[in-house]
Amino acid sequence: MERPTVSSSSPLHQIALSLVPGVGGVLIRQLISYGGSAEAVLSAPTAKLLKIPGVGEVTARSIRQPGLLATAEQVLRRLEKIGATALFYTDETYPARLKTLYDAPALLYKLGNADLNAPRTLALVGTRQATDYGRRITEEIVQAMQPYGVSIISGLAYGIDIAAHRASVQTGLPTVGVMASGLDVIYPSVHSRTAQEMQALGGLLTEHIPGTKPDPRFFPARNRIIAGLSDATVIVEAAAKGGALITAEYANNYNRDVFAVPGQVSQQFSAGCNKLIRENKAQIYTTPNDLIEAMNWDQDPNSMTAGKSSASVPLPLDFTAQESQIVSMLRQHPGFHIDELSWQSQINMGALASVLLSLEFRGYVRSLPGKRYEVV
Repeated sequence: MERPTVSSSSPLHQIALSLVPGVGGVLIRQLISYGGSAEAVLSAPTAKLLKIPGVGEVTARSIRQPGLLATAEQVLRRLEKIGATALFYTDETYPARLKTLYDAPALLYKLGNADLNAPRTLALVGTRQATDYGRRITEEIVQAMQPYGVSIISGLAYGIDIAAHRASVQTGLPTVGVMASGLDVIYPSVHSRTAQEMQALGGLLTEHIPGTKPDPRFFPARNRIIAGLSDATVIVEAAAKGGALITAEYANNYNRDVFAVPGQVSQQFSAGCNKLIRENKAQIYTTPNDLIEAMNWDQDPNSMTAGKSSASVPLPLDFTAQESQIVSMLRQHPGFHIDELSWQSQINMGALASVLLSLEFRGYVRSLPGKRYEVV
């Protein structure tokens, strides 16, 4: 089956496609790559749908079921009522850090003024039963991020999450709360005031339609979005098992930096952090400088585009096709983030990291603060 050029489609059809039972982000991308748009997929005959890999009789019937557009219209009205917007993965405003992740949601719902493509982002997560020590460390980290304009990402939960959001609001940093419910269902409800305050500079984000109530199975999925949105994740306090460790696991899988705050060996909510450090799944956090220096956030941001243009310099003959592609892209866009490089080049993150490392060792590219690259 010949693949058409992917085209824009209305939010109505994008929402309707996301409402098809059993069709998640991965399959939606597959459908769009073959159909061209959500509208085209929804109107395609069953015989045509069955030619798309991953689509069987049940899925084809679900896509063709009546009433999807009517339900999507109701979702749109509820979004308009609360002042929220829908972000499809093909939209320019969709978070670029998520676009390259195989399991990212195809559709997100956003409330507030958050820049989901902020230059620097940091996830702060941890136990719901935070200690005074954990809250103090969280506030210390947020305050230290203020000079660098870092956007703080967390999950609006009790404990470390809400401490991070509140400290961000007080410090004047944008902060995004990723929810395991609809945007109009704040959970826990006692955080409603903070959720409202966050929207001035930051906001709320979810993959669930308005009216969706929190469910235990939604929280691990929510954690993948937190990890994917962030350049680095800091686990402040965590038990040996729990959501914070799931977030750390996602961050490691996404090739993002992970830090953990060490604690006393006898403390329950230090066990998870100490385990991450012991198993080399997280760098140790002792002061804000550990984080700032590791992320190169203390470097002059103007250095990202410094230097003369190399657009006219011919590429070496021994370059591979991927090396030539990456260098050409960096010549056009100095300071490209590794996520954007992967998305634009369609080279998976593991292969891209290997190509960049080879080019860096040979002196053709250099790494910049925040996992950005430029041609030497």
